[in-house]
Amino acid sequence: MPGGRLTHEERQHIATGLAEGLGYTEIGRRLRRPASTIMREVTRNGGPYDYGADRAHRATQHRARRRKQAQPPAPPVPDSGHGRDPQAVQDFTHFFTALLEQQGLPRMMARVLACLALTDSGTLTAADLVQRLRVSPASVSHAITYLEQQGLLSRERTPGTRRERYVIDDDIWLRSLRASLQMNDALAAASQHATEILGAATPAGTRFESTTEFLLLVSESLRQVTEQWQQSRAARSPAR
Repeated sequence: MPGGRLTHEERQHIATGLAEGLGYTEIGRRLRRPASTIMREVTRNGGPYDYGADRAHRATQHRARRRKQAQPPAPPVPDSGHGRDPQAVQDFTHFFTALLEQQGLPRMMARVLACLALTDSGTLTAADLVQRLRVSPASVSHAITYLEQQGLLSRERTPGTRRERYVIDDDIWLRSLRASLQMNDALAAASQHATEILGAATPAGTRFESTTEFLLLVSESLRQVTEQWQQSRAARSPAR
């Protein structure tokens, strides 16, 4: 953590800043700490609405004692070249994982996705993920299945072997957006059907009719964004 571990006094300032409605960036600026440090501290200790300085300080001391008794540290991550600062990479990994959690991903799924996203190759095996994250193969398998269903990664089989590799690429968020679009379309169709069953003139029917209009508008916007992105990429691609 840049500048050393957070002190109890700094945690009190964080609690005060949250109570005042300040964002992580502003709190970090006042404490001369990265916003990622503040976000990670708050996320680990109850979130912005349940953060307590005393409780967070005690929890951190408890975690520190447990780490001293835990297993040896994990081996270094191979993708640490290119002149990168390993500590900066580790700090950002924690920050990005917490951000994915805030977006709704369960913690293990967020850890797996962040691990893949920060790998230069964009591909890892189950064994790689188990080693890097120090979790069970079952946890990795469950996370991979979930992320694949969300369109956030795909599987590849190494030629001549039964070994699978899990892959993300430049289209990771495009696939996720398409998955969201399919779900949105399904909800719009269901809302339209509910309007027909309940009657558009009834309060419940009117509510579903309004929902249908909104969801159809969202679907149209998502399709336009998808088309604009594809056109932009095609324009940047070198002519063959």
